[in-house]
Order: sequence, then C-alpha cells, then structure tokens
Amino acid sequence: MSKPKGKVIEGVFAINKPTSVSSAQVIRNLQHHFNPSALFAPWLAAERSNREFEERTHRNRRKDKRVQVKIGHGGTLDPMATGVLIMGVGKGTKRLQRFLECTKTYEATILFGAATDTYDILGKVLRRAEYRHVTREKVEKALGKFRGKVMQRPPVYSALRVQGKRLYEYAREGKEVPKEIEERPVEVKELEVVEWMKGGSHKYQIPKEEAENEEKDLVEKVLHLGEAVTPSINAVGDQSTNGVASTVTKRKRSLDDGDSVVPNKKSELWHDGESQCLMSGGLQSPDHSPKQIDVPSQKDSSPPVESPPAVKLRMTVTSGFYVRSLSHDLGKTLGSLACMCELVRTRQGDFELGENVIEYQNLEKGEDVWGPKVEELLAEWQSRNKGMDGVADRSDGERRRRRRNSSSDA
Repeated sequence: MSKPKGKVIEGVFAINKPTSVSSAQVIRNLQHHFNPSALFAPWLAAERSNREFEERTHRNRRKDKRVQVKIGHGGTLDPMATGVLIMGVGKGTKRLQRFLECTKTYEATILFGAATDTYDILGKVLRRAEYRHVTREKVEKALGKFRGKVMQRPPVYSALRVQGKRLYEYAREGKEVPKEIEERPVEVKELEVVEWMKGGSHKYQIPKEEAENEEKDLVEKVLHLGEAVTPSINAVGDQSTNGVASTVTKRKRSLDDGDSVVPNKKSELWHDGESQCLMSGGLQSPDHSPKQIDVPSQKDSSPPVESPPAVKLRMTVTSGFYVRSLSHDLGKTLGSLACMCELVRTRQGDFELGENVIEYQNLEKGEDVWGPKVEELLAEWQSRNKGMDGVADRSDGERRRRRRNSSSDA
C-alpha cells in the first residue's frame, strides 16, 4: 500500500479494546503493526531526521535510540474492560488531556450477593450477603441517589496517586495507604437500567475463591472502618450445625499504623488500570449491614437458594468516575453486596462504538484492512484541529521554560 512520499499522518483515533488486554499492551501491539507500515513510513522518516538534528546539537539527549511510532492513550481501560480507547499518534499525543476530562458513557453489569477485594468477579470474596430482596424496582429507586453531582471514594485498585505512588501499587505490595483516601466530587449525567436479569437467567457467578480471615482483617484496617458489624456467610459445606451461616461478629480495628495487606490477586492483570479495596466505603457499616442468607445444611431437604440477580446499567459520567465504586455502593444501598461483572466504554468524547472506532481484530488482517480507516480518522482529526499543533507546541515550550526557571530559582 503505497503512500505519497513525505505525507506525515498523525493525530487522534479510537480503537475497540478487547478484554484481557491492558491499555499498555494495546500501544505495543499498535506499534508492532504501525512501525513497518507504509502509512507511517513518512512519520518515521521525519522522526529520524529530528533525532539526527538533536544528536548534533544536544549530545546524549536521548537514552532510547529506537525510532518507533509515538503512541499514547487518553484514558486507561483495565484488562477486564472493553470498548473505546482513545489513541494519540505523533503530535496527537499532546492532545490527549482533553479526553481525560471529557464525559464517557459506560455499560456495566453488576452481580449482587458478594463483595470482592477488587470490586469485580476477578477478585477474592471478602463477604457474602442476602440478595433475594433485591428487585428491579428497588434498584431503579436506589439509582436516584447516584445521579447528579455526588461524592465518590476512589478504589485501592486504581491509578490515583497518593504521596507520589499509585494506589494499586500499595495494594500489590500489601502496604497500607499512608493517608485516608478521600471522597472526590464526580457527576453522573445519565444513569438507567438497561436489563434486569433474575437469578438463574444469566451466566454470571460469584467467584469461588475466598479471601483468608487474615486478609479480611487486614482489609478492614486499610479501610479504617473502626468498629463495625459485618455479617458474612460461609461457603456451602462449611455451615454451622443449625444450618445458618456464620453469626454476626464484631471486629475492632487496631489503632496501630503498621503495614497491612491489601489483596494482590490482580497483580498480574493490572498495568496502570482504571478502577480502595471494597471501593467506595469498603465493608458494610452498622446501619447498612447486609442481611444474612440462610444456607441449607446437608440434612436440610429444602430447595437450594436461588442464584443472585444481576443488572446492566448505562451511565454517562464525568472524569474521575469509578464504575466499580458505583457497583459496590449500589449493593450497600440495597442492603446487600455487589461486584462488577462486565464493563464496556461505549463512548468517549466524539468517539463511539459502531460509528468511528477501529476494530481491534482488524489489526491482524493487515494494513490493507486497517490502514484506510486509520488514515481516514487521522485525516479528519488533522482537518478539524488544523493550526492547533502550533499552539500545543508553544504551550509545551512555555511549560519547559517555567520548569527551568523554577529549578534555577531553587
């Protein structure tokens, strides 16, 4: 596929990220396909020319001598999530900040009946709760609490920085966050039920892996819960003799400031992923304690308890919103527990699935398939933003000058 010599293509486009792939891996895969392509050969030639000039005027300026297509993303999707991932190429990477600040639309599936250390079904179960009282009508009524401008506490498994370190790094290392994770203002512009799934009518299941008691105690310490009543249920096969789940217990948080452990189940799954350990508010407080569920003993001939219901929600939210926190908080509001099963970002800014987003699987079909669409989207971007690159370059130069002046003043 030959391109006009010297035609440099760069800007912003979007790709439909599949599940089980990190945002960082998407960048690496795009570079794998873009680096040898005819479409980006002029960009690479221009970059090599710039590098040669830098080497002559600024010795040893660059440690990395590899020349690759410059790519960045505008808003991380963690491996579990799918959908719109904004990508910047070349000078387009300087324009990604606006996509971090724009509204986004998600479709999320939430399963009731349990809370996990990661707030999704990839984590370990920390608590189980009654769910038979949860209905579509009660969910729709509870959603009113989450619309508009609300306060939300970010999860421990998130990329938010505390004292220069990302929260998920504390979680992976099993260390307590040095300061309390504060709630932040976010806005939910739209929030509605797309589909209600009764127990037994869907494929989603509560994870089988349980967190150890020691892990649960340490999680409570991380969340600074103080004294709380936190009822839980045992897994089938570990019932009490009277056929009822384990009794309600009180756990008092230690006042020591020593290290504590946050579950690190997803250390191999998270790169710099979007999404506090029991995310926004953690385990149940006394006034929102989930009801216990009766688990039949082996001698009980009563029918088994119906599997938990699930709900799919569609929401349009502002920057900094965590869908996992909504999942957890919704379960708590309904007197149960909940975790997220699926997450799809259907729209971000001007990019929407099915409209102007590249399909990820087309990368493997070759440049003849993905090339024209990428070129079209980047050309549209360049046309809409003509003249703005110079403004971005001047802004970058001004920021560098301010940093140099600040350093000399110090």
